[in-house]
Amino acid sequence: MTTAAEGAELTRVGPGTPMGELMRQYWIPAALSSELKGDGAPLRLMLLGEKLLAFRDSAGRVGVMDHRCPHRCASLFLGRNEDGGLRCVYHGWKFDVSGNCIDMPSVPAQQDFKAKVKAKAYKAIERAGMVWVYMGAAAEAPPFPQFEAALLPQSELTVVFAQRSCNYLQALEGDIDTSHFGFLHGGHVDATELADDNLLRYTVQNRTPEYFVADSDWGTTYAAHRQAGDGRTYWRFANFLFPFWTQTPQGEFPHQVDIRGWVPMDDTHTMFVHLSWTGRKRAISTVKKDGSLLSGFGFGHRHRPNTTDWYGRWRLADDEANDWALDRAAQEANTSYSGIENVHMQDQAVTESMGPITDHGFEHLAPSDQMVARTRRRLLMAARALRDEGTLPPGIEHPEIFYGSRGGFFFTAPRNDWRELYAEQLSAAVRPAENKQAAE
Repeated sequence: MTTAAEGAELTRVGPGTPMGELMRQYWIPAALSSELKGDGAPLRLMLLGEKLLAFRDSAGRVGVMDHRCPHRCASLFLGRNEDGGLRCVYHGWKFDVSGNCIDMPSVPAQQDFKAKVKAKAYKAIERAGMVWVYMGAAAEAPPFPQFEAALLPQSELTVVFAQRSCNYLQALEGDIDTSHFGFLHGGHVDATELADDNLLRYTVQNRTPEYFVADSDWGTTYAAHRQAGDGRTYWRFANFLFPFWTQTPQGEFPHQVDIRGWVPMDDTHTMFVHLSWTGRKRAISTVKKDGSLLSGFGFGHRHRPNTTDWYGRWRLADDEANDWALDRAAQEANTSYSGIENVHMQDQAVTESMGPITDHGFEHLAPSDQMVARTRRRLLMAARALRDEGTLPPGIEHPEIFYGSRGGFFFTAPRNDWRELYAEQLSAAVRPAENKQAAE
């Protein structure tokens, strides 16, 4: 059970909070590179409860800084991005991508003190078609994490952003809870409707998988296993990776190169960031054996047009205001278990329905929640070790540990040595980042 006090520790991410300080040790994806144009309008960002701006200067460099001008605190969002910096429209003070004041035109030359003024700015880099920000206090930013998908060039990736109106933790936990798939997504599916080679058949024939769950170098790992009925075991591996990443088992393990981030904008808003290799293979067919389509398995993201407010980016069209497009007739007819057609929206609906921050004291965790409980404990222990002892969390000093993580499914003969089994599968998997480096 997670107590109310532990729930507060886990979910609060602002400056000075244990979890917020842990998250500030890592590189955080903040925006698509394509959202910033040279000398173009600055972009409002909400990250870890801080109101920030991102902009691209005349030379193509990216800056991320507090939105307040350090002169009189007017918002630099109103500023002019021109000639190598962002100029405040209030008194004309100008700042470069590192936060240095490079012009102070409202002050007489003999009284100019721009060398003593600096905007609060964070280090920013671009990788995998995205802008990443380091918000920690260390003089030197840590090495970039070796997430397999993030090592690929943008041309070989699909990148998706989608905002969610709830705390990062309840959003993240949907990815490490494999038992919900047979209900929320596939509760209406009859196994007899499916072809023998449709992988969904294993989930709907047995909606109570058994688990192995353990800590791993990068965070936590589960191995869900079911008997396939033909002398084989059907395995689904998934991971939590510090500080807010997941890898789900929805693809063939040898080709499942992807990672899903649940980036806290603040305590009650999360930005979903999904990087997936274009060569990954989808696991589940949504076609019945008679050739018709299964309902309830829509994919994709319907976004509203972006606006310039703090929460204006990558919002989905359906939300609590229209009950996430819930169709009660479809639910009652059992053509869709949830009555919500889109798979991502099904997850969005249940996690947003918990409220902005779920009350963990109201929960009754079950054996199927082992991965959730262990992940919470892993996060708590790491945040407390950083706060109390200065111990850096996993992946900061050794970013290469993330490269050993992968989610996905596969079949084997019956066996229980799941860690050895995982290592064998990983050693035989396709490694597109290595292939790319070898070709170059």
